[in-house]
Amino acid sequence: MSDKAENQDQSPQTRRLADVVREVKNAMADRDDVVVELREATRTRLELMAAELAPVFAQVPADADLFDFTISSGLQPRLWIDAVSHVAMARDRRTYRFLRDTRAGRVVLAEDIAIKPVADQVARYVAERLIERERMMDGLPLSLRNEGSAAEPSPETVVRRGGWPAFLSGLGLVAAGALVGLIATVLTLWDRLLTTFGSGQ
Repeated sequence: MSDKAENQDQSPQTRRLADVVREVKNAMADRDDVVVELREATRTRLELMAAELAPVFAQVPADADLFDFTISSGLQPRLWIDAVSHVAMARDRRTYRFLRDTRAGRVVLAEDIAIKPVADQVARYVAERLIERERMMDGLPLSLRNEGSAAEPSPETVVRRGGWPAFLSGLGLVAAGALVGLIATVLTLWDRLLTTFGSGQ
């Protein structure tokens, strides 16, 4: 009889625990569904932004490997422009944010509910990066730019590229470093020098 009482006492607890487990699972499934729906909604909006920028992306030279132009998956999808900038959705899931990571932290380059203003800022950013790339390529030595030409760059070209000032500033740094090293050596060996010259007298 005592066994029956124990079974009667345990079975409601087991049923209640099973019910709670089922409820928790259902709540987690509902929450997961909401997360998935939000992620899909975010991805859809980023795909609309990518479609708006598709003509810009198509005009980027094929050899310009600065850009990614991909939508990443994960809890917070992002449209990556390059390694340091991307478009993401704000917490309201309606506002587009064009962000760039810098040494000073993350900077908001554009933020708007409408696609066009943010897309225009992204296009401008891409253009600026391409211009920076062209300038860097123009700064290469002439022999690398014109592989078939053995001509030396003119003095004006060297000065314009900052060759002489860079050389002189480097020479100044070397001289300053040598002077600091000499002073440090003299200070380190000062006691020995005094002892040596003092014993000589």
